[in-house]
Amino acid sequence: YNLETEKDPVVIVISTTGTGDPPDTARKFVKKIKDTTLPPDHFAHLQYGLLGLGDSEYTFFCNGGKIVDRRLQELGAQHFYNTGLADDCVGLELVVDPWIDGLWLALKEAFPLQKEKEGMSSVVDAVSSSLSAGLHVVHELNLSSEVQNLKLEDKGVRSSDVLSQKLVDVNLVASTTDAKPSLVRSVPPVSQSALNIPALPPEYIEVQFQDTHGENPHPSSLISEGTTFEVPVTKAVQLTREDAIKTALLLELDIEDTVFDYQPGDAFCVICPNNVDEVEELLRILGLSEKGEHFVCVKVKQGTKKKAHPQHVPERSTLKFILTWCLEIRAIPKKAFLRALVECTSDVGEKRRLQELCSRQGASDYTRFIRESNVCLLDLLHAFPTCKPSLNLLIEHLPKLQARSYSVSSSNLYQPGKLCFVFNIVEFPACPARPVSRKGVCTGWLAELVAPLLHPGKNTLDTKGGSSATEKISIFARPNNTFHLPADPSVPFMMVGPGTGISPFIGFLQHRQKLREEHTDWEFGETWLFFGCRHQDRDYLFKQVHYLALILDELRCFLENGTLTHLKVCFSRDSSTAEVAPPKYVQDVVRLYAKEVARVLLKERGYFYVCGDKKHMADGVSDAVVDILSMEMEADKLEAMKILAMLREAKRYLQDVWS
Repeated sequence: YNLETEKDPVVIVISTTGTGDPPDTARKFVKKIKDTTLPPDHFAHLQYGLLGLGDSEYTFFCNGGKIVDRRLQELGAQHFYNTGLADDCVGLELVVDPWIDGLWLALKEAFPLQKEKEGMSSVVDAVSSSLSAGLHVVHELNLSSEVQNLKLEDKGVRSSDVLSQKLVDVNLVASTTDAKPSLVRSVPPVSQSALNIPALPPEYIEVQFQDTHGENPHPSSLISEGTTFEVPVTKAVQLTREDAIKTALLLELDIEDTVFDYQPGDAFCVICPNNVDEVEELLRILGLSEKGEHFVCVKVKQGTKKKAHPQHVPERSTLKFILTWCLEIRAIPKKAFLRALVECTSDVGEKRRLQELCSRQGASDYTRFIRESNVCLLDLLHAFPTCKPSLNLLIEHLPKLQARSYSVSSSNLYQPGKLCFVFNIVEFPACPARPVSRKGVCTGWLAELVAPLLHPGKNTLDTKGGSSATEKISIFARPNNTFHLPADPSVPFMMVGPGTGISPFIGFLQHRQKLREEHTDWEFGETWLFFGCRHQDRDYLFKQVHYLALILDELRCFLENGTLTHLKVCFSRDSSTAEVAPPKYVQDVVRLYAKEVARVLLKERGYFYVCGDKKHMADGVSDAVVDILSMEMEADKLEAMKILAMLREAKRYLQDVWS
């Protein structure tokens, strides 16, 4: 197609990444349409409908879609269908499903009459097929709750798409009316409802098992984002006490023999494997334990519309390699995956429950028992023991195992050849839908990897048979174009970083200290750090961390040498006997310094950095800044919100946050 001349309706589906950026696949397109020399009627011939995918947990919700939508409008394009903005925070399907429902009618109205006469159904089928590859939502099936054959509401769908599998009577599924719903059990009204479920996504992968001879590719070869570096872990320090609620670790990497470069505030990615025990358990349940070391040849089935197999799965590698390094086996299953699993399940009660979970009528059950419970494939296979999916189904539906991103906690200027980062070991406690607790995929793996460095006296088995002191990890750069120190060192800045959110600010301060040592004639602006944690004696990060045995007290050192002008600390879980209780959270401390915040941001054109948890901290800090601006400027809240938006736009209010 060519949008410069395209007369037919165009459907655009676009996600958002980073700090409100279009996805990598859209960058060239966005750059092209942003060309300021294009005339205002450049796309006057174009009619389009746009579906934006985003997450309202982040500041620039659906900004990738909004950028494209706004620019196309500026260039004269017309909507043939209203823009939809889907929110992953509450469930994309809440917007996606009705948007796609309305799309078919809008397309029929948008196409010229003669095209409808020529065979409108074939056109819609073509559009439907292309969308289903990404969204797996096609014509719906109307399922009765009684024992009967499934019949398609849409008479235009081919008879080969009709499912003849029978359903169990709902009384067998929920035998008692007072039973509570769970992952495996439904109650009225869902258990007694006719169900609307997505059509079965067509299979397009075929796998062929071969012998055990050959070599697997290196995991870094699966990365397309840039150059990878295998670097040794030279140091590991536990920053919190054993009885702290969260365990925070600091790792130091040796990058001296690489060309890896970074600035304080940058992030980088760690290539990590799935948990070994979980991979073995998955192989056992699938009945493939004996095949783990066998090579698998992955191909696209002939006669399908897919041109290539998923790029993150090698054409030839061992089964264990695929499950360890390629597929996100911890991913929350999408509804299309649940729909496919129905066909792999023999028990009629289990089939019905899986159908409910992927249906519109079971949307709240899906959110509660799968999304919010962080249920993964392994949990489903335990919960529905007669479900035995094939390997090709896993490759088709499980997403790519993503590298994990971390903020740099050091300065290359301060510590040449070293890169430090800090993380909490993520814990997923057991819940009714997931009876086992788990650690984060990457943080759990890293903690296990560096255990010999943390506890050198313990008899830790080294599975690789080499020295535990030379463990290596693969990393690649993920530069941050905005979350950096001000270019002008005389400009003041404030940093808010509770918990491991302090990580990039240690790098900021190290860098600033080195600049002060090297440029004694420069003028340096004041620096503020607002830090918080739960308990002063258990998890005051960096209070007693040794950096190359040179510093005993990192933050106090920064204060004493003038690198850090103000340090404000709070402890949310410590009890107080004071008549006036001290502030518990960083946003409360920020409010205590309202005049200083307003002075730095408004009068001195300073910078304000926030790093850490978005929902429970960053939003609270943002609200506090709005209140401060409103109070100090004697303006209403709406005006203060506009000022904050302008500060964000000017890249003077910057966030590095996570959900």
